[in-house]
Amino acid sequence: MSDQSPTEPGAVAGAYRLAVHVMPKGGILDPQGRAVEQSLPHLGVAGIRDVRVGRRVELTVDAASEAAARAVVERLANELLANPLIEAYRIELVGAVAGAVAGAGEPA
Repeated sequence: MSDQSPTEPGAVAGAYRLAVHVMPKGGILDPQGRAVEQSLPHLGVAGIRDVRVGRRVELTVDAASEAAARAVVERLANELLANPLIEAYRIELVGAVAGAVAGAGEPA
């Protein structure tokens, strides 16, 4: 078991599963979305327009709190996962990971 209490700096209180949704900003060309939209009539699908294609990245973060986990993911999204010039992102909490803080040799 760790010698750190959850209130100490750097202590891990839990693991949090977060998802980052990255999409092209409005007005930015989306060639993937356009290709999907142009393929729809060939599949016999009508009534769909303005298709945008993005990506979802899921991460599990060990952190002292949900706010601390979100701060880490916010930094990653802003500096690595999304290009802020042409993409927007939003972060979603998927859930806390059960048993993530059990020490070595302890059941999760």
